[in-house]
Amino acid sequence: MTPEFLAISMFVFLMASIALGHPLAITLAAVATLFGLIDNGGNVPALLDLFVNNSWGLFQNYTLVAVPLFIFMAQVLDRSKVSEALFDALYIVLGGLRGGLGMAVIVVSTVFAATTGIVGASVVAMGLMAGPALLRRGYDRSLSAGIICSSGTLGILIPPSIMLVVYGGLTGMKETSVGNLFAGAILPGLLLSGMYLLYVGLRCFINPKLGPPIPHEERTHSLSQKVRMTLRSFVPPFGLILTVMGTILAGVATPTEAAALGCVGAMVLAMFNRKFNRDIISQAAIATLRTTSMIMLLFIGGKLFSVVFLSMGGGDAVADLLLGMDVHEYVVLAIMMAVVFIMGMFIDWAAILLVVVPIFTPIAMDLGFDPLWFAMLICVNLQTSFLTPPFGYSLFYFKGVAPPEYTIGHIYKGILPFVALQVIGLAVMIFFPEIITWLPGVFFGR
Repeated sequence: MTPEFLAISMFVFLMASIALGHPLAITLAAVATLFGLIDNGGNVPALLDLFVNNSWGLFQNYTLVAVPLFIFMAQVLDRSKVSEALFDALYIVLGGLRGGLGMAVIVVSTVFAATTGIVGASVVAMGLMAGPALLRRGYDRSLSAGIICSSGTLGILIPPSIMLVVYGGLTGMKETSVGNLFAGAILPGLLLSGMYLLYVGLRCFINPKLGPPIPHEERTHSLSQKVRMTLRSFVPPFGLILTVMGTILAGVATPTEAAALGCVGAMVLAMFNRKFNRDIISQAAIATLRTTSMIMLLFIGGKLFSVVFLSMGGGDAVADLLLGMDVHEYVVLAIMMAVVFIMGMFIDWAAILLVVVPIFTPIAMDLGFDPLWFAMLICVNLQTSFLTPPFGYSLFYFKGVAPPEYTIGHIYKGILPFVALQVIGLAVMIFFPEIITWLPGVFFGR
């Protein structure tokens, strides 16, 4: 059988197995085993040797130590109610505007994203806090669901992002080091956050019924009270952001060291909020173990899949197909982005990275694309995977904690404009690469 036929068959088998409901990590490993045996003529020892060597190399990657550390930091912050204090303050500060509470959710999610790096924590926290509050204030249910789900996905993009740590560990390239990726993701994350704010503000300005302001009789706080509340709730998390990101961008600490420092900072904030106790640390540690184990199991399955795919010539077949097309290089880029987008509807982001990065990165470099720019396009694209049905994780996170008034229909309808905004944001970054490359140039002299 030709490499092209085997490559197509691998993806068909993978999608069919996922559609049947099998666990993704096990499915990736099983498909890799099946096609690995087909490719090498049933030589089991050789296949096992290939698997062991590549899995061992994956777990020897020092950069990936930052994954459980950032997860632990996020878990501690989630339980210390840091985001609740900020939401309460912005609820009062922005509540008088049309769509102000929705914009408060986006601002809080943006700040929370810069302290967690995990989508689940942001969406669940905002769903519990803002979901009922937006209902009580008469906000449109679809718009409210879209705001919470989409702004929560910023946690996977805005540093410190687990996805960026994984990407940097996979490539091992200087251009796509974790530090460069963190610097390159700041402006794209803020751009998307700003687009969400603009969209909500404009929609509610045109149609106030979608997001009515707080009644005048309830606006009893003075300007000085609003400033004090905002500073008191904003300064502690912002200090943690500066601690983690500042040490990385200044070259003082590696991402792994900064993650450890962030864990200490998260515990300090928990003490500041009087939420630091044995139960919180124990719950955070157990949740970190579970999440890390899930991610690492996906790493193994995805790594085995990509290794077999590349060893049987699938990567070369895809490269020949794309590079052999008599089209502009941006058409090839659009095809690769479309593949990532469609895969994001069905497959977890970690598995997608492990499958597509080894295949698409050499193609992008052959086309003359900046590796950091291309890496960030993939990461921004993968952010949509948390919103796109049928397997958008943010949708299920929110549905699991939202009041029963939010139906799955409201959620699906609400996220569609925000998916469109993310695609528009991706297009803007394609045509204005400086959005991605400027800050890494400032901090690391690219």
